[in-house]
Amino acid sequence: MGNKEFLAEAVRLATESVEKGWGGPFGAVLTRDGEILARGQNRVLLTGDPTAHAEVETIRTASQVLNPEAPTISEEHQNESTLQYVPRPEGSTDVVPERARMLQGCSIYISGAPCPMCMSAIYWSRIDNVFYSCDLAATREIGFDDSFQYEDFQRPLDERRIRIEQIHPELGAGAYQAWMEKPDRHPY
Repeated sequence: MGNKEFLAEAVRLATESVEKGWGGPFGAVLTRDGEILARGQNRVLLTGDPTAHAEVETIRTASQVLNPEAPTISEEHQNESTLQYVPRPEGSTDVVPERARMLQGCSIYISGAPCPMCMSAIYWSRIDNVFYSCDLAATREIGFDDSFQYEDFQRPLDERRIRIEQIHPELGAGAYQAWMEKPDRHPY
């Protein structure tokens, strides 16, 4: 399969989401080495979960496919991780010398340009490539406008649409200290 076929599958998933009333016209597929590893589609209306966007659903599925031995959260397995380390890229300003691989080496194909939440998930996942069909202008025309978020992120915290302020930093400092003191911490 090639780029056009992967994108066509993402669009098929998007159309199915609309036809079944699951959510907006958004579908995604994640690939590695020319094969589809995971598929996802918008399921916001189906689940009531505002984070159930196609990209996030695809990333969640891909993580399960690539980490089938991931332990369930329990006291017995609480300190296990199946994520392999990779060294920081040459020239990176990252302060950590190596991090968990996540979805490096993968590409994601999406029916529409990612929203800020999905793009953040893509960055955190370390996906190598993003390919999309409809741009932000086309997405805005059908009623999905994320421009206010991009604009809001540029404002100082005290000028944002949603109240955001730091309170009681001494409380969070304990969790940060626990992370830094953990000798076997697994940077991701």
